[in-house]
Amino acid sequence: MSRHTIARLPPVTSSEVAIPPLGLPGTLNAPKQPIGLVVFAHGSGSSRHSPRNTAVARALNGHGFATLLFDLLTAQEESDRANVFDIPLLAERLVEVVEWLDGQGPLIAGLPVGLFGASTGAAAALVAAARLPERIRAVVSRGGRPDLAGDALPMVRAPTLLIVGGADFQVIELNEEALGRLRVPKALEIVEGATHLFPEPGAMDAVIKHAAQWFERHLRKP
Repeated sequence: MSRHTIARLPPVTSSEVAIPPLGLPGTLNAPKQPIGLVVFAHGSGSSRHSPRNTAVARALNGHGFATLLFDLLTAQEESDRANVFDIPLLAERLVEVVEWLDGQGPLIAGLPVGLFGASTGAAAALVAAARLPERIRAVVSRGGRPDLAGDALPMVRAPTLLIVGGADFQVIELNEEALGRLRVPKALEIVEGATHLFPEPGAMDAVIKHAAQWFERHLRKP
C-alpha cells in the first residue's frame, strides 16, 4: 500500500485481545463508526502479524471496516504442522471468535461480519460461513484453497470472492473447481502475473482493491 493511501487513513482504535477459551491473541482495530467487521483467517506458516493480511486490514479500516487479526492456533498447536491443515479445527476457531465478538459491546456486537481467508484459512472461512449462515455476510479468499472446504461449499450462503495470482496455475484450477460448487453470488479475480504470495509490484494493491469493493458491496448494515 502506498504512503499516500496510509496517510489518508482515519483514526482507528486498536486493542490487543485474548480470545477465550484458549486466550488466543489478536488485534482488534476499529474506526469511529464501523460499517462492518472483517475477521482474518491466515494460512499455513502465517500469524496475526502477516504483513500481507496486515496491509489488507489497514486498508479496510480506511474504508470504514473494523478488523480482527488473530492466531487461530496456540503456540503448542502450531508446533504440529498437521494442525495447520486441520480445516475443521480452524473453522471451529473462527466460529468461536465470531460468537465471542457478539459479546464485545455496542461498537462491535451486531456488525455484519465478513471473513478474509488466505491459503488453508480460506477453506476454514468457508466452512465457518456455512455453519453461521445468518451471521457471515461475505467471504474473500486470497491465494486460498477453497477446495479444501469440501462438502461445505454448496452450503455457504455468503457472497464469496476468490482472488488468485495469474501465475499460480495449480491454485487457479483448484479455485475454479471450488467456484463451480458455490451456489451464492460469487466471483473469481485473477491478478495478472502474480504468484502465490502476491509479492510482485502492485499485486497486493490489486488484492486490496478487489477485497474492499467486495466487502463494500456485501458487508453493510441493512
